[in-house]
Amino acid sequence: MPTGIVRKEFFMKNKLFIITIIAIIGFGVLSCMDITDDSDNNDYEFYYGIYGIGIYRYKGAGSNITIPSKKDGKPVTAIGNRAFMDCTSITSVSIPNSVTSIDRGAFYRCTSLASISIPNSVTYIGDDAFYGCTSLTSITIPDSVTYIGDDVFYDCTSLTSAIIGNGVTIIYSGTFTSCTSLTSVTIPDI
Repeated sequence: MPTGIVRKEFFMKNKLFIITIIAIIGFGVLSCMDITDDSDNNDYEFYYGIYGIGIYRYKGAGSNITIPSKKDGKPVTAIGNRAFMDCTSITSVSIPNSVTSIDRGAFYRCTSLASISIPNSVTYIGDDAFYGCTSLTSITIPDSVTYIGDDVFYDCTSLTSAIIGNGVTIIYSGTFTSCTSLTSVTIPDI
């Protein structure tokens, strides 16, 4: 029997099996995707992580942002890596008490960001979180924060004052690099 006929017979006999495998793989990929659009708020994409729900990406064009505290009835606990990167129209951000982590580069180069409210629930501020936020003039880090990463306020050229809360146990030396207007920093005894 020619090999072409054998291959055709094999495929025909195993067609249902192959289609089933493809469907299982496809369903598995779709069910494992962790990035979703929020139908109630089309300005955000969310991710489901080990420790909770986070903001994956901001897609809006607003200037005064209030980060949602819940997604699908569950708390939003993180502002993900580069979630607001290069959102140059944002001037102020209010973070809800459900958020515990502001991840790496979360507000990277948000050049119009002048005001941000960090709640007492936040414990972690990752590297480059506010890198290049050239309109930010002052910052108060609450006592709940224990970790402030490297270059968090790098090149925040309008930053004149910073108050670091008493809970900080790690703060990197590059945290305020190139903050050319900085005249006052209050740091607790660590």
